[in-house]
Amino acid sequence: MKGNDKLIAVLNSLLADELTAINQYMVHSEMCDNWGYLKLHKVIEKRAIGEMKHAEKLIGRILFLEGLPVVSELKKINIGADVTKMFVNDHIAEEDAIKAYNDAIILAGEVKDYATRDILQSILDDEDAHIDGIEEVQDQIGHMTLPIFLTTQTKE
Repeated sequence: MKGNDKLIAVLNSLLADELTAINQYMVHSEMCDNWGYLKLHKVIEKRAIGEMKHAEKLIGRILFLEGLPVVSELKKINIGADVTKMFVNDHIAEEDAIKAYNDAIILAGEVKDYATRDILQSILDDEDAHIDGIEEVQDQIGHMTLPIFLTTQTKE
């Protein structure tokens, strides 16, 4: 089924966002593993895998709409030098994703592609959960202080 060209372009932009997030989160996950923060490593790795599933859904939808998925473009990756900066950068990425998915959902409705809108809504729901998890960690760091929080992250 031939899809709307503008919507396919937006789906490719979202795909670039997801591919960028995968890279950012995988680096952050591996940094935490390297520092011995095994719980954080697993939490961030799980988020990266969620983004991979989003990319897979977007690729599938672009192909269904007879578009060509662009997997060679990434946005700016923001690697944090420490745990606090990681979570600040990841929060910004999720805020941007939530805005982009909301805008894409509106466009999908305008072009009357309700199946794409439903797919985008399901991804948006996941992005909301991601930012909630990031904010939970940021709150814990604020309540406990970073050194105490990090002592809770060394064992699985």
